[in-house]
Amino acid sequence: MTSIYEDALNLFDYTRSLRRDFHRFPELGFQENRTSAIITRELGSIGLDVKTGIGKTGVVALLEGGRPGPVILLRFDMDALPIQETTDVDFKSQNQGVMHACGHDGHIAVGLTTARILNNHRSEFAGKIKFIFQPAEEGLGGAESMISDGVLDKPKPDIALALHLWNEIPIGSFGITPGSMMAAGDIFHVRIHGKGGHGALPHLANDPVLTAANVITTLQTIVSRNVSPLQTAVVSVTTINGGEAFNVIPPWIDLQGTIRTFEPQVRERVLEKFSLIVEGISSAMGCRAEIDVIKLTPAVINDARISGCISTIASQIFPTCIIDTSFRTMVSEDMAYILQNIPGCMFFIGSANSEKGFTAAHHHPNFNFDEQALIYATTLITSSAIRISHGL
Repeated sequence: MTSIYEDALNLFDYTRSLRRDFHRFPELGFQENRTSAIITRELGSIGLDVKTGIGKTGVVALLEGGRPGPVILLRFDMDALPIQETTDVDFKSQNQGVMHACGHDGHIAVGLTTARILNNHRSEFAGKIKFIFQPAEEGLGGAESMISDGVLDKPKPDIALALHLWNEIPIGSFGITPGSMMAAGDIFHVRIHGKGGHGALPHLANDPVLTAANVITTLQTIVSRNVSPLQTAVVSVTTINGGEAFNVIPPWIDLQGTIRTFEPQVRERVLEKFSLIVEGISSAMGCRAEIDVIKLTPAVINDARISGCISTIASQIFPTCIIDTSFRTMVSEDMAYILQNIPGCMFFIGSANSEKGFTAAHHHPNFNFDEQALIYATTLITSSAIRISHGL
């Protein structure tokens, strides 16, 4: 696969220019109209059969190989986040309050470069490559929307691959983990109804602020006292809203946050204790709680054989690189829905570089990554598609 690496190097200027253009003009989920138009233009320019409007703003393209074989799905997400960028790069976001703060701009650029390289190597892979450029990964249901529009049909993929640039891993390293790799995510909304009153006469009110404070504190016992230390869960309250005046006890308080787990039984245990704590404390303090839990995504579960194959490919192409086969994160990803239907693997490409100052976490307003990671990403996913097309 040396030639694939050389291709990625030779096309680096193309990849980087695309990434910076997408970064300069980011678009939120299901609003990726400019992004989709550029993807369609680039894929069409190399003769691919392109379909648009799949899952609202998604783009799908099919590339035929040199002989019969499997259908391999390659998925790249393309939405940005509602964040005001604080970097000082010359390709800084021009769209107020919107930023590519998670690396999806790089994913799109890698996807388009991969398509270009594979198109030049048609005779080397068997079957078909199905490119999916997915909208709205950031909690808006983009994968589900594309699946509802039939993206996993005609033709149905046999194997699904995806990657993520990752700033928890240094440049030149990979996270390729069999089994559960990214957590299932739930969103919770809680409204605690109390009895409002004068702040100087708290005995005449049922205070939802004090109730919320006790709820938030007690929720932190769920993981420490109800989940085995050998298992993993996260319960985070991230917003609290209510009240308008310094001397008024409000009639209600809203809480919002997230729950992350890997195993279904752990999720059910956490949700059970969550409801008991919120309702129990609210009732004990003369308040009433409304709870709404929305399932964001299931866990990302990688196929062991496919993950092992990609690890082998990575070690052969980059023999001096570090490959972590146990890397897991509590972050969620809706690639999970595709992997529920199609065996495959999502893997991480190290993109952090402390020497260059690329250390900000994902979803941070100062997020950026070492663009050399684009070469590693393009090489690995392109090489994996070719190799896997000939059988695991």
